Amino acid sequence: MSAPHTDVEQVEAANTAFYEAMERGDFEELSSLWLVPTDLGVDEEYHDPADTGVVSCVHPGWPVLTGRAEVLRSYALIMANTDYIQFFLTDVHVSVTGDTALVTCTENILSGGPAPEDGAELGPLLGQLVVATNVFRRTPTGWKLWSHHASPVLTESDEEDDNGQDGVNGVNPDDDPLL
Repeated sequence: MSAPHTDVEQVEAANTAFYEAMERGDFEELSSLWLVPTDLGVDEEYHDPADTGVVSCVHPGWPVLTGRAEVLRSYALIMANTDYIQFFLTDVHVSVTGDTALVTCTENILSGGPAPEDGAELGPLLGQLVVATNVFRRTPTGWKLWSHHASPVLTESDEEDDNGQDGVNGVNPDDDPLL
């Protein structure tokens, strides 16, 4: 494959590298893909979320994580507790404006935890559907991840709660409230 030439191709390559580093459990590579505040001339000790050099991340079901150390710590925890993870990305859309790029995609995730004590080769594999938005910034060393936000997608089996009611809190989004 030839080297990416356009901004869109370069952002696609950076986005792919992010997911591949996760799959390999390569924390050093993953860390190198995140924006460093000094890439933008920002003091690394200053962590105001409104500041352009501060990274952020939202994992499904997690609160907002702000700052490079907090974000990278979350990935270290995920990698330490996930024996296997594979991402099949679909619906990938890239938009570049100046030095900022936005990638939206669907993460079709297959993951597994630790193997059972009975000696089985892999722990149980679980599938999950997540929509993600990744924001990249252009730096002198290439496109770096500035923000990652991932939200779970409810499937039909997720829509039935413990009371046997459809939807979230008993509300089915397909029901017309005006009828």
